[in-house]
Amino acid sequence: MNVITVKELRKEYKEKLAVNNVTFQLEEGKCTALLGPNGAGKTTTIQMLAGLITPSSGSVHSDLLPQTKDLRSLIGYLPQYPSFFEWMSGEEYMIFSGEITGMSKKEAQERTGDLLDLVGLADAKVRKIGAFSGGMKQRLGIAQALIHKPKLLMLDEPVSALDPFGRREVLELMGRLKKDTTILFSTHILNDAEEICDDVLFLHNGNLVEGGALQDIKERYKEAVLILQFEETADQFIKHFIGSPFFQEHTIHGDTILLKVVNISKARNEILQIAVQHALPLIRFETSESSLEDIFMKVVK
Repeated sequence: MNVITVKELRKEYKEKLAVNNVTFQLEEGKCTALLGPNGAGKTTTIQMLAGLITPSSGSVHSDLLPQTKDLRSLIGYLPQYPSFFEWMSGEEYMIFSGEITGMSKKEAQERTGDLLDLVGLADAKVRKIGAFSGGMKQRLGIAQALIHKPKLLMLDEPVSALDPFGRREVLELMGRLKKDTTILFSTHILNDAEEICDDVLFLHNGNLVEGGALQDIKERYKEAVLILQFEETADQFIKHFIGSPFFQEHTIHGDTILLKVVNISKARNEILQIAVQHALPLIRFETSESSLEDIFMKVVK
């Protein structure tokens, strides 16, 4: 079942086409990363889904609601640069957020306790938000987005402004949340998406250029690369491998050769035979897969 189905969504400003007829689905229970460089259209897309800006054309609907119902009741949203009442405590802010959504004070208090515990802020609930670290503020923002028990949690660049410690806190929290909540988050940090997401959507210049299950996309774009490290500089050994039908191209970095191959099992066997035959001082031999960054550079060319 799809929490959100997007069809031909478009946003055009006077001088710029920000999002160009994108179509995709967010499946219930999945964590999806919306990927792309700055200016790709990620924030505009998320803001249209959240109902914060009106699309120029296209549609957004959910299998969980009749088409006449407001989708915003399904969505918890955290913007890229959230604002807080820093004179409030974390607990006060959460109760305030819950009451805004229509919850009773008692219900908001009960939900606040559960959520602050979930995001690791229970011990800081009476501390003023102004004294929170960046990572703590982001975790509070995520808790606020969950206050009304949304079916979909949308996070716009949730870790881009954080230091490494805060970034790790938020990524670990997202990893826990995805077990029970459908998540869409945007990022230009591809390693983060690779770490926690199930599905990916690649945006470039407002266009959806690729999308699907992460593992399927990795399989579709994978390139077999063998890494050979030697005790000495590697350029003197490459002559032994050139001419093999299994090797397509190579790159040398000091004592290491990266060999792009067409049949990894046969290429691996041939390398071992060559290394033994010529007594090559090989100290490391392993395979490498294309990273999400490698794949992204291919699809946007």
